[in-house]
Amino acid sequence: MQPFDAQPKPLGDDSGNDDSGGSAGVPAPAGAEGHEGDEQLLAALLDGMEAGLCAFDRAGVITHWNAEAARILGWTAEDAVGRRGFAGWAARSSDVAEAEERLLGAMDSPGRHVHEFALLTKDGRRVLVRTQSAAVQGADGRPAGVYCAFSEVHVQIDLERSIALSEALFTDASWGVVLIDADLRPAVVNAKAARMLQTGRDEVLGRPLGDLLTQGVEELENALQHVLAEGAPPATADLWLALSGDQEHQRRCWRSGFVRLGSPLGEEPVPLGVGWLFLDITRQKATETDAAQVRFRYQQLHRADRAAAECGSALDAAALQLDFALAGFADHALLDLADDAERLIRIAATPTGEPGPCELTPGAAESGIPVGYPPAHPALQALERIGTVRTSYGPQPAGGDAAGTRADAWAADRRWPPGTVHGLVTVLRSRGRTVGALTFLRGPGRRLFDRADAAYAEDVAARVAMALDLAGLAGER
Repeated sequence: MQPFDAQPKPLGDDSGNDDSGGSAGVPAPAGAEGHEGDEQLLAALLDGMEAGLCAFDRAGVITHWNAEAARILGWTAEDAVGRRGFAGWAARSSDVAEAEERLLGAMDSPGRHVHEFALLTKDGRRVLVRTQSAAVQGADGRPAGVYCAFSEVHVQIDLERSIALSEALFTDASWGVVLIDADLRPAVVNAKAARMLQTGRDEVLGRPLGDLLTQGVEELENALQHVLAEGAPPATADLWLALSGDQEHQRRCWRSGFVRLGSPLGEEPVPLGVGWLFLDITRQKATETDAAQVRFRYQQLHRADRAAAECGSALDAAALQLDFALAGFADHALLDLADDAERLIRIAATPTGEPGPCELTPGAAESGIPVGYPPAHPALQALERIGTVRTSYGPQPAGGDAAGTRADAWAADRRWPPGTVHGLVTVLRSRGRTVGALTFLRGPGRRLFDRADAAYAEDVAARVAMALDLAGLAGER
């Protein structure tokens, strides 16, 4: 890299100008020796600029030419200083008039002026540059010359695009964008992110993430710390979070991407924070989960049908259908057979303690002893309505032993195993007749039965009802 011209020609000194175009070695004025250190400092500062810089005196003679200008155009300070304008070397004849008119015109007008024009490199290439020029005032207040800072247009455009992208992300982006500082506190929040966090853009700044989130804050902080230490992960991550401002405490899934931010000015980039970009995909995730659940359940039905076809008796096939149905669906299953008076007789059930297969009750059908269901029991309602009945204890028993005891009493009143808090009963129908009732039960660790669960239970019930009807025709019961 060429050094800055150590002996620039002073701006405004017209006495040394002649028609030959000046010289790079103009002697320093009297008293300049005392300012040699200042001139060296000025030279170092100008030489370290990231933009090319040249200066002209009032006659248009180049007095300064820094190292970046030499890098961009290839012309060194020795080549440039002392020349009058760009004619014959740094610009084509067709471009010279426009370039010099715009540059020197800045001496007689206030403020900075931005222009674009073409210059010529030392090897003959034509380069489009963007310039900022302004007049330099002399000691008497009159314009003594003009300085011009310039860079290649594509470099300036890249910078402007980066700035425009940053502004767009924090104004019109469809993703939430939060700038997290090195202390894991929000520093900048765009409008989309503020709406998703259910807070204002200014209210969230500087607050710990634990004040904004009630669930998932540990996972988010772990991800941010990893990005600060190791850099951005290769793919996005789906984080399940719950907001402090959400009274329903609904969990949301935010697809999150992370970018580590470092200063381009340091020799060794030091992380300044993390850019967190996220999008709410809760509905998409719920749809994917529902679709996966449906696929699994009907794969279970298919497997159950194939296994039941190999059973030696229809009653064994009915119990096998329930074993397959319980997987991922319920904790217990009860199978009741209806006699001629539509009284329900228990013929199969899962164990009341540890989970186990649905087992047939030997001799239950022959005994004819009905289950002592109280009036308005869900199983009796299902028979009366010829449909499906869902019921739940109510609030989850999270209040200790007393709440668990009340839930067990609720289950005992319905002749269901202890720990039951959700029940679903569907009627068994075959050939237009009611053949029994099928009950599925869930404990406190599961959600209540919904409509999709009821539809699946009815599909299972149709297969179990056919097996019971076949058992009756075959004389197995």
